[in-house]
Amino acid sequence: MADPARGEVVRILIIGAGGHGQVAAEALLAASAAGAPVQAVGFLDDDPALAGQTRLGLPVLGMAALASIAHEGVIVGIGDNGVRRRFFDALCAQGEQLIACCHPRAYVAGGATLGRGTLVCAGAVVGTGARVGANVILNTGCSVDHHSVIGDHAHIAPGVRLGGEVRVGAGTLVGIGAVVLPGRAIGAGCAVGAGALVTRDVPDGAVVRGSPARIARRR
Repeated sequence: MADPARGEVVRILIIGAGGHGQVAAEALLAASAAGAPVQAVGFLDDDPALAGQTRLGLPVLGMAALASIAHEGVIVGIGDNGVRRRFFDALCAQGEQLIACCHPRAYVAGGATLGRGTLVCAGAVVGTGARVGANVILNTGCSVDHHSVIGDHAHIAPGVRLGGEVRVGAGTLVGIGAVVLPGRAIGAGCAVGAGALVTRDVPDGAVVRGSPARIARRR
């Protein structure tokens, strides 16, 4: 096993060669170019339309290559929370190392923590004392302010603004450009619509939209 603390390069496979998989790959490539001891090896994707192709200069391989290609870690590059969670759980059960990755143009405060398999995209900001769970996507240009808590398998979409001490439950999607006021809690398995303004707590499984956000339905 490579040891990053000793400068040894960690070879990483990306699960999924679609749009979000390529975002994950670009973050790894940028981190490597900035001097991080990581190397993107290729994509694992069983879509027959992608067989033998390359994306960002990396080969698209079938999932069977997981057993044959030398690597020290994987990251699940799938945007859908439920699908990403299923892959994450299966890979953990197989003993794979799920790697957290930060784009070099993201900012993560020294007192913040990231769970394994989490991706922090370009322009994202994670404030002091924030706790981000496992297999989370902090997408392009979002901000997670001080002492906020993000549950496992959540997706904070591009341009989202979370105020200080916000809580987001496991598996929740906060849509593009949404704003959550400080101290608000969003439950597990929720969906917050694009551009919504969350001024009140949101119960588990709710879909909310609008400004101020109101419950549209239950999932």
